[in-house]
Parts: sequence; C-alpha cells; structure tokens
Amino acid sequence: MILPLPVPPPPWEWPLPPPVRVVRAFAPPAAPWLPGHRGVDLAARPGTGVHAPAAGRVTFARDLAGRGVITLTHGPLRTTYEPVLPAVPPGSPVTAGTLIGTVQPARTHCAPATCLHWGLRRGTAYLDPLLLLSLPRIRLLPRLPAP
Repeated sequence: MILPLPVPPPPWEWPLPPPVRVVRAFAPPAAPWLPGHRGVDLAARPGTGVHAPAAGRVTFARDLAGRGVITLTHGPLRTTYEPVLPAVPPGSPVTAGTLIGTVQPARTHCAPATCLHWGLRRGTAYLDPLLLLSLPRIRLLPRLPAP
C-alpha cells in the first residue's frame, strides 16, 4: 500500500551523483512482520559520496551490526542510508546536497556488487523513497494504425 506523503517542500534530490541506477526497487511486505524490501538499492562504488536529498537533521550516524548507517530526519519523515561511513555527527543540520558520508565496501544483499540502500519512513510506515523525487512519469499509449 502506498500512502500519500506529507513531504517537506522540494527540492528533493538523489543521494548519489548522476547517473543513478536503481538495482532493486521498493517491495513492501504484505504485513509488517513479513519479509520485504523496505527501501531501494542504488548502484554505487565504494568511496562514492552520499548526499542529503533535502534539508533535515542527522539523527543517527554510526556503525550498526558491522555497517555504517545514517538517518536523517526531515520533519515527519526519516531517510536512512547504508552501508555508509558517516562524514557528519548526529545533531548536525544538513541542506539538500550536503555530503553526509561515503559508500563503504560491505557484504550486503547486493554482493558481489556494492549498493547504497536508501530507506524512507513516516512513523512506523516504510515508504518508497523514489516518491520524493520529481521523476518523469512514463505513460504508455495504445499503438494506433498508420494513416
């Protein structure tokens, strides 16, 4: 289920420099306790800079279970990034584009490749972070016969 987002005003940006490639899409579980993919995975090389997608505050930035994790709070929304070596301490304000860390080489579910997991939550609900971006909407039209 996709919930409407009360989001801070634009601009929201990609957390990685372009071109950005989504290697695994958001796939929420049917129930909160079931498996699913609660975010999106973006192709990234170790050492790639990770940037704040919008203004907010760093609320978590440290190692968690062997991976660097950063959480930013943007009003009612929280975005998370892993595996990331933090470049900002908790409590720091950020603006869109602020460098918050670098992608770490880590054994993740993207192995053997490296990826950045980008998550989004509002309260306890996981949401698709791609909804924050002004992505072009693709609309397929019926093929009409040639005149």
